[in-house]
Amino acid sequence: MDTMTLCGANSTAMKYYFNYEDFGMLPESVQEELRALCVLFTAEVGGILYLEFDPEGELLIRVTHADDDFLFDEIGAALKAKALRSEHRELFEQLEMFWKMIILPKKTGEASASASECGAPENGSGESGDPA
Repeated sequence: MDTMTLCGANSTAMKYYFNYEDFGMLPESVQEELRALCVLFTAEVGGILYLEFDPEGELLIRVTHADDDFLFDEIGAALKAKALRSEHRELFEQLEMFWKMIILPKKTGEASASASECGAPENGSGESGDPA
């Protein structure tokens, strides 16, 4: 299994994406916090930010940019990503636990009693929209 995108933002397209299909059962407050941190990150340093899970469940911060994104600050992005991981350490750890307990069993075909016990929906739909 490759990485799985949780959410992302693109400064030049002014778009935000959240993977509702796999993570729609996350509380609305968590979804809003993710939206805010992604949009603010790209507004500050430009580029495209992805929050992704690797196959082991570690939440990765991946930053890239379009060739014509002349406002992208590569050094600032690296520093901001490090600060983001530090400032949101607890949230990221909780998301990693969620991935390991809820998402991984679904992806590997194991029964996930935890999701049904929580009353979580089986699936949602992907959505992208304006960052504001």
